[in-house]
Amino acid sequence: MLFLLLPCLLAAQSAAELQKSFEKKVTEFTLANGLHFIVIERHEAPVVSFHTYMNVGSVDDPGGETGLAHMFEHMAFKGTPTIGTKNWPAEKAAMDEVDRVYARLDAESNKGLHADSKKVAAIETELEADMAKAESYVEPNEYDRVVESNGGLDMNASTGEDSTNYYYSFPSNRIELWFLLESERFLHPVFREFYKERDVVREERRMRVESSSQGKLVEALAATAYAAHPYRNMPGGWASDIDHFRRPDAERFYQEYYVPANMTLGIAGDVNPAEARRLAEKYFGRLAARPLPSQYRTEEPVQEGEKRVVVSSPAQPFLILAYKRPDRHSADDAALAVLDSVLSDGRTGNIYKDMVRDKQMALGAGSQPQFPGGKYPSLFLFFVAPSTGHSTEENEKELYHIIEQVKTTKVDEATLQRVKTKLRAELIRKLASNTGLAVELCSYYVNYGDWRRLFTELEDYTKVTAEDVQRVARTYLIPEHRTVAYTYAPTASSEKGGVQ
Repeated sequence: MLFLLLPCLLAAQSAAELQKSFEKKVTEFTLANGLHFIVIERHEAPVVSFHTYMNVGSVDDPGGETGLAHMFEHMAFKGTPTIGTKNWPAEKAAMDEVDRVYARLDAESNKGLHADSKKVAAIETELEADMAKAESYVEPNEYDRVVESNGGLDMNASTGEDSTNYYYSFPSNRIELWFLLESERFLHPVFREFYKERDVVREERRMRVESSSQGKLVEALAATAYAAHPYRNMPGGWASDIDHFRRPDAERFYQEYYVPANMTLGIAGDVNPAEARRLAEKYFGRLAARPLPSQYRTEEPVQEGEKRVVVSSPAQPFLILAYKRPDRHSADDAALAVLDSVLSDGRTGNIYKDMVRDKQMALGAGSQPQFPGGKYPSLFLFFVAPSTGHSTEENEKELYHIIEQVKTTKVDEATLQRVKTKLRAELIRKLASNTGLAVELCSYYVNYGDWRRLFTELEDYTKVTAEDVQRVARTYLIPEHRTVAYTYAPTASSEKGGVQ
């Protein structure tokens, strides 16, 4: 019953009161190796949600190895030296042999025009046999089975541009099992079935990007909007990079980025903080301290003119406008979030009312204040799916009209208060669940240095004025910093090489 009442109770509190009420329930500690824990007690139900936030994402992929952060995420579910294998010493020896054969194959293939095709074919045959031998020792999905058989729920992970996240929930009487399993997969990553899983990652790319007109468009947008910064690469990676992944590459990536001081773990639910600390020391204290990876990334040069990219697709037309904006630490971040809500707050947002409801020129339209990440300068997006009989060009012009309106006309007070209330409500909904709490506390701790920023951000929203909204629209939504991406349906003449 308390879970049902919690959103109402939270909504009645000020940001400062919310922060104080959570501070009483939150315990933080950092192990000697640098790994940070955030524990929040909620004893309403015998369930605990866990969240492992790794401060590494696709923005950290090495050159020529895009998608490697995502690839390691898949490896983290492959078990340990004791879970998922019939005979670990024999399996490890077989895996090492596969890598030795792969090294021979690469050495020959790298000769280019001078490579011996018969030798390459012979090595490939040998490679298939060695892979089959390594796989013969595997107990598939054993790690998942252990979690699920002990009541674990919603086990999954995700890789974004800025971070990689692992999460699931357990009954509170299985807390120690989580500490054992989660620490083991980072203490002793086995990289089991690496090349088999590489094929799974490659298939994900086919499904999400190559077989999706919107996926291809978003990828083209990022690659066009960013000339130098690694935000130009999507988390899934480029196809040719995925095809050339090798297990030693993933091991080096793990050694560099999966260091304890680069990890933050959130625990929310029916948990005793003192017991959590004891178990953290016992299990995660085994991870050796290693230096933090470099945070330097190539800086994106100033964009000095509009960019355009077009993707041929017979599917539903789609249009995206992207404007350069500063990172999440900018003093304008709150105003940009409010601007987004003014433009795109569901059925009450300016874009929906104009383009979807009134003029019916779009099936759907909206905005997004931050893409693809927020750690570095990013993009403020607008997106539209034109309705039948209305072109992307027509919708693009209408979007510009709406953008000019927010530049020239101040937002009225009623609208401003409505969107601020919405932003507050969105946060409160996240805090109403153990999972949401674990996620948000970790994310804010890593990205802002203190989870309390979660609540002070609410205060930033309340301070945003109509003048601020107008100012950030004029400052950032300018043609010189814009990238336009859209799909078009090829005609018979274009398919034959004709001019459009």
